[in-house]
Amino acid sequence: MDNKMFCFQCEQTAGCAACTGNAGACGKKSETAALQDELTGALIGLARSVRGDAQPDENTYQMIIEGLFATVTNVNFDDQAICKMTEAVRKEKERLIPQCSSCGSPCGQNEEYDMKELWTEEENIRSLKSLILFGIRGMAAYAYHALVLGYRDNEVNEFFCEALFRIGYEDTVEKLLPVVLKVGEINLKCMALLDKANTETYGVPAPVTVPLKVEKGPFIVVTGHDLKDLKLLLEQTEGKGINIYTHGEMLPAHGYPELKKYPHLKGNYGTAWQNQRKEFDNLPGAVLFTTNCLMPPKDSYKDRVFTTEVVGFPGAVHIGKEKDFTPVIEKALELGGFEEDKEFTGINGGREVTTGFGHSAVLSNAGKIVEAVKAGKIRHFFLVAGCDGAKPGRNYYTEFVKQTPKDSVVLTLACGKFRFNDLDLGEIDGIPRLIDMGQCNDAYGAIQVAAALADAFGCSVNELPLSFVLSWYEQKAVCILLTLLHLGIKNIRLGPSLPAFVSPDILNFLVENYQIAPITTPEEDIKELLK
Repeated sequence: MDNKMFCFQCEQTAGCAACTGNAGACGKKSETAALQDELTGALIGLARSVRGDAQPDENTYQMIIEGLFATVTNVNFDDQAICKMTEAVRKEKERLIPQCSSCGSPCGQNEEYDMKELWTEEENIRSLKSLILFGIRGMAAYAYHALVLGYRDNEVNEFFCEALFRIGYEDTVEKLLPVVLKVGEINLKCMALLDKANTETYGVPAPVTVPLKVEKGPFIVVTGHDLKDLKLLLEQTEGKGINIYTHGEMLPAHGYPELKKYPHLKGNYGTAWQNQRKEFDNLPGAVLFTTNCLMPPKDSYKDRVFTTEVVGFPGAVHIGKEKDFTPVIEKALELGGFEEDKEFTGINGGREVTTGFGHSAVLSNAGKIVEAVKAGKIRHFFLVAGCDGAKPGRNYYTEFVKQTPKDSVVLTLACGKFRFNDLDLGEIDGIPRLIDMGQCNDAYGAIQVAAALADAFGCSVNELPLSFVLSWYEQKAVCILLTLLHLGIKNIRLGPSLPAFVSPDILNFLVENYQIAPITTPEEDIKELLK
């Protein structure tokens, strides 16, 4: 394999085929890609070691979760940090099976996996193994967020090992396909675990309107998904004259009672992750990255970027496990913020957005929603959700939402909503036509709502007047898609392009069994979905 790198795990991969040159579309250098492959191969080796008599513990599983999460797109660009993870994985395997290193006739069954074997596999095998690998990478992000709040699930943890083992061992479509669908099944349990962790820790989200204005004075922008980091920062900045603003997937934090009680959590700055290089350009505030999606920062704001958890970028100050945010606070005070209040808008000119419609908030109005459907006031529900990205064609989702009929309701979640979440779509009998259900982490809530509506109408989810119109970019979207397939949900529209890692045969399987289809035009898709 002569390529300098091989990576096709994100939607923006070069030529809709693979990034193979000096750097990926995300900014990841070929050297970093090689180190991430090495880390993944070491994780497979660790998973192989626990198939026998070795007894993994909580530290083993945490290492696997962190290692998988670190290889998600736009999480870690720091070669040193990746190497450190790989060495820790190797030491853990040595601890679990110390006899292997001194064995005179090694069997090879516990060896690390060479990822070049995967990238050069027969295309259907490569496709299924990629679906498994990218799916568990996304699931690891959810497991990680639950883990930092003290929530674990043995079945989820054990499946990470099983899936990694299968990637390095199985070699037939018949054996790999059930594992792909099992990723969706276990991811549902993982998302339920995270939902429980968040609501039991921060309270049940409630709808809230969030301003897009930034007030004068020092401020910190918090981006990513990790609510615990935001909570710790709010505690450490209390009374210091520093305002806190969410960015991207952190927006739904405003709906949680234990977070919105802090008066210096002021509002939301900016839109989705792919706009950060423009929105953070010469920003007079500090920026804290808690998870993906980090883009390589420009020189104009590199000095005010801070990372924590598994996020890493060369030269950026990293806040370690002690969670002392003093460097972030000092930088915010040094920069001083804007001299006067600054008004900002969303992509469509709106000056505020609404969030906090978790499944509890939506289902508390289930009776009202059911009555509106029965009365013919609500004809259809559209779940327009998923990742945003920079590739042309994503304005499809803005136009789609704009063109939805006035007697329909749009449910949304994840950062794709920034394409349209500042639109005023109005209401139907007091029910907002645009309902933001939260982060991509909150996809479990949308599934709960769909299941409850199906129960209320005495039908299956596929028989509801509900359509799934999804956008994808990275691996969390992959595991959510696999969960929807596990649940038997059909007629999903996916875009802006289909995954490069899905071979024609596997795509044909998905089309035949689940009627999954690419997006076309908003007009044609709405017409077809309303049938």
